[in-house]
Amino acid sequence: MSWLFLPIDTKGDSIMSIRNLIRLSVPALFGLAVGGAVLPASAQTSTVVIAPNAPPPPREESVPPPPSTTVTWEEGHWGWDGTTWVWHEGHYVQRPQPTAVWEPGHWAQEASGGYVWVDGHWRS
Repeated sequence: MSWLFLPIDTKGDSIMSIRNLIRLSVPALFGLAVGGAVLPASAQTSTVVIAPNAPPPPREESVPPPPSTTVTWEEGHWGWDGTTWVWHEGHYVQRPQPTAVWEPGHWAQEASGGYVWVDGHWRS
């Protein structure tokens, strides 16, 4: 079969096989690169936190003066770590656009009697 010629280098390895390996590796590496680029999007999903009882009353916080006019204060809130309530201090956050308003997160009681955390969000 003279029409099926595979060039051979001096070590006896098939150059055609190396070319095939490279040809097949490029799409595989591209797939990994694209898959890696997609992963951070899934990291943006929120975790559902359910507490067995209501959180303690909010703590009084001293709100410092804003560092700029493009930020808003995000109030502190109680978080459930699976065994006890922990306080998350308030802080300033950058507004995504000048007219955006922060809707704070809150604990909502479920029909089962537990409490679920509802994330805060921006609205325009």
